[in-house]
Amino acid sequence: MKISIPGSARALALATTLFGASMLGATAAKADDIGIVVYNAQHESLGVAWAEAFAKETGIPVTLRKGGDMEFANQIVQEGAASPADVFLTENSPAMSLVDGAGLFEPVAADTLKQVPENFRPSNGHWIGVAARSTVFAYDKTKLSEDKLPKSMLDLADPSWKGRWAASPSGADFQAIVSALLSLKGEEVTASWLTSMKENFTAYKGNSTAMKAVNAGEVEGAVIYHYYYFGDQAKTGENSKNVALHFFKNEDPGAFVSISGGGVLASSQHKENAQKFLAWVTGKGGQAILRDGNSFEYAVGNGEASNAALPALSDLQYPKVDPATLNSAKVTDLMTAAGLL
Repeated sequence: MKISIPGSARALALATTLFGASMLGATAAKADDIGIVVYNAQHESLGVAWAEAFAKETGIPVTLRKGGDMEFANQIVQEGAASPADVFLTENSPAMSLVDGAGLFEPVAADTLKQVPENFRPSNGHWIGVAARSTVFAYDKTKLSEDKLPKSMLDLADPSWKGRWAASPSGADFQAIVSALLSLKGEEVTASWLTSMKENFTAYKGNSTAMKAVNAGEVEGAVIYHYYYFGDQAKTGENSKNVALHFFKNEDPGAFVSISGGGVLASSQHKENAQKFLAWVTGKGGQAILRDGNSFEYAVGNGEASNAALPALSDLQYPKVDPATLNSAKVTDLMTAAGLL
C-alpha cells in the first residue's frame, strides 16, 4: 500500500513505511503500472482513510492530491486528455458537472452504479455519489425558539431577517446550495433571493467560521452543512455549545442534500483500477468508513447505515435534484451580479 499526499508529513511517512508492502501487493508489477492518482477535493482525512483501506485490501497503490472542488474541476478541464488524474472526488456536485460537461468522464461501471440509489447519482451515469451532506440552518438556541425559525430558506430574504443570519458565499458548499435553488425554483426566484441575501446577511469565510459566529452571538443563524456541527460536538463542542440545527424539510430548497461525487477520467491510463476504486468507495468498505469515521457525512450506498449520531437521511424530506443539472457557471454569474462574489 502506498499513500502519497503532497504537503502532508503524515502521508509521506506512511508512504515510506508502507512502500515495501505495496510492492508485495503488486507482485512483479511496478507501482506506477497499477497505481492510481486521485484528485481529492473531499476532506483530507476521509480521502486518506478510503485510500489506505482500498490499497490495503487490493494492493493497488493510491496517490492523493489535495485541492478544492472547483480548483480541481477547472484544472482537469485545462489538462484535458493530458490529465495525470485517474479519479476525481469532490465534496459537492457542481464541480463534477463542470468536468462532465467537458466530456472528460469515463462512464461508471454498471455494477458500481447499482450500488447507489438513482437519487444519489446523475441520470447519465458518468459519475456517482460517494457521500452526502444536508443543508441546515444552524441557530443560536439561546436567542431563537423553534417557533421563531424560518419555515423556508427563502424566508431569509424577508427584511425581518436583515443583519440576523450568515453564510459563506465564496465557498463551494454554499454555491452548491444556490445551484440547487436555481434548479428547483429557476433563475428569476434565485436572482431575487440573492439580491435580498446581499441586503440581509453577514458574510464569513467558511462554514465553520459562520457556525462559530452563531455560537458567539454575532448572528442568530447561518446556512451551512450539517456535519460542521456534528464534528464539533464530537470533539469539545466549544464552537457549537449554543447552537442547534434546524432541518427545513418539506422538500424546501433549504433541505437540499448535496452529493459528493466520484468519477473516472476518460484520459486515465489505469481505468480498470480506477473503476475498482469507485466500486470500493461506494461499496461496503468505503461506506463503512463513513458510518464509523468522524467525517459525519451521510452514507449513500444501498442499505448502508450512516453515523448513528445523525438524523436518518430518509427523514430529512429533501428535494429531488438531478445533480447533473447543477450549474456552477450560472450560479457564479448570478452571485456576482448580486454583489456576493
